[in-house]
Amino acid sequence: MSFNDPLSPIRLQLMWDRLIAVVEEQALALIRTGFSTSTREAGDLSAGVFDLDGAMLAQAVTGTPGHINSMARAVRHFLARFPAHTMKEGDIFLTNDPWKGTGHLHDFTFVTPTFRRGKMVAMFASTCHVVDIGGRGMTTDARQVYEEGLYIPLMRFAREGKVDETLIEIVSANVREPIQVVGDLYSLATCNEIGCRRLIEMMDEFAIDDLDRLGRHILEKSKQASLELIRKITPGTYSYAMRVDGYDKPIDLVATMTIGEDGIDVDFAGTSGVSAFGINVPVCYTEAYASFGVKCIVAPKVPNNEGSLSVIRVTAPVDSILNAQKPAPVAARHVTGQMLPDVMFGCLHQALGGKVPAEGTSCLWNLFALGGPGSTGGDPSETVHAKPFSVMSFHAGGTGARPGADGLSATAFPSGVKNVPIEVNEAVSPIVVWRKEYRQDSGGAGEFRGGLGQIMEVGTLDTAPFALSAYYDRIDHPARGREGGLAGKAGSVTLSSGTVLRGKGLQTVPPKDRVIIAMPGGGGLGNPRKRPAAAVAQDVRQGFISAESARRDYGVAVNDDGVVDEAETAKLRAIAAE
Repeated sequence: MSFNDPLSPIRLQLMWDRLIAVVEEQALALIRTGFSTSTREAGDLSAGVFDLDGAMLAQAVTGTPGHINSMARAVRHFLARFPAHTMKEGDIFLTNDPWKGTGHLHDFTFVTPTFRRGKMVAMFASTCHVVDIGGRGMTTDARQVYEEGLYIPLMRFAREGKVDETLIEIVSANVREPIQVVGDLYSLATCNEIGCRRLIEMMDEFAIDDLDRLGRHILEKSKQASLELIRKITPGTYSYAMRVDGYDKPIDLVATMTIGEDGIDVDFAGTSGVSAFGINVPVCYTEAYASFGVKCIVAPKVPNNEGSLSVIRVTAPVDSILNAQKPAPVAARHVTGQMLPDVMFGCLHQALGGKVPAEGTSCLWNLFALGGPGSTGGDPSETVHAKPFSVMSFHAGGTGARPGADGLSATAFPSGVKNVPIEVNEAVSPIVVWRKEYRQDSGGAGEFRGGLGQIMEVGTLDTAPFALSAYYDRIDHPARGREGGLAGKAGSVTLSSGTVLRGKGLQTVPPKDRVIIAMPGGGGLGNPRKRPAAAVAQDVRQGFISAESARRDYGVAVNDDGVVDEAETAKLRAIAAE
């Protein structure tokens, strides 16, 4: 087969590289046209191209696993409702159905069919998180999904190029930030359109009439590459359990992983039942983060598509917190679902004899604040003249220590979103962030130290109180270390006046008070006494750990300037060795 053959192996590889460029441009178009900070600043989105059967061929590197991997399943729901042969050029479809989209009402998924010379050749899908969807807002307090906001089933956003203005009016009338939300809907439609255009250009350039051969090549190669890596792992069954804070009581996340010749099966039997509050997880989101956790360790370099995802099979019992059924509340499904990669790492640590990170903060510690009339649970007269606002910014604690390297500080893993600059929200609201810094001693001690959390101190310039919607974890159950490493420091939420706030739920911050959000650290990896004294001294100099922690946890006698007392250190470590 010659190079000039449009389906030669070399040209198939070139087309694959070009396809990645197409979906990456699709994602960047969403970022550049997005209205909300979650899209524009944090990259909380997904973008991808699908074949006519609804199989994801390629995804943009830009984006989050929860969106990407659940979107990978969502397109088939659209095809079941709107079969491909009924789609017309100019049609655009959308939903925010948590069970058919990406897990909660704040995420919209858009699907756009691509036509070339009158023939449908592919579909583009994209997802982003909108700042508000009405209802109670982004909070864990709802008891049913109906309280959590506007629920839009699978339907058309546009029919043959004409946008459904009635839908736009309904959305605008039901959200607190109509300009931002409607703007993001148009951004989703726009980025899909960009993907369609670039794909047609690619097909014209390579002189192909469909994606059938290319799609089969991509999916089969990805599947086989994944299976080859899975078959290098000792087959068997491995179990791991992790307890997290929950809302009103702790939640146990329990997994059994079976590794065999034909892939990896994960079963969450034994996991806690559905919660009365909005921390439940639709199974699409459970699949998304469990499969991501497996891929991170087993096949990180294999492209993420239908082929590679098909060899990781995830199940969870119906009515468990990881397979909550409608109408369970699910607004903060990420606070539970983002813990699942840590559970997968626990299983794989046994299968691989190490080589995986310690537990991390994992769930996001976002600042979600609301102001304006009726925004708090106190006296309505206190907020009647308050400035209305609704802001959300993404922030994170520390990740678990890695084999051969410290954990990452103030870094969102597994979500991958960026920390949002504080100036962004200060520019559009009376919120002021008075302090934002690394949290000393929050990373778990180990030969490799856990990543540090951060501390934010937040107040308002308004004379009225504002509401903080907390959906945090790792307060009662911090990230555990591994192989002798110590646990990371637990998180906390307090007022500067001394009041301790709950880790979850809508709570009021008085106008002259400030809320102090102290984010957890990641667990350490390996015996802390094996960490070189020079590395401990460097941590002290940089302010990552205190001299007290250096002595207590690492057995290193060092002053506040980072100067090591070699003789005293030798004594401390000799005592520990006994």
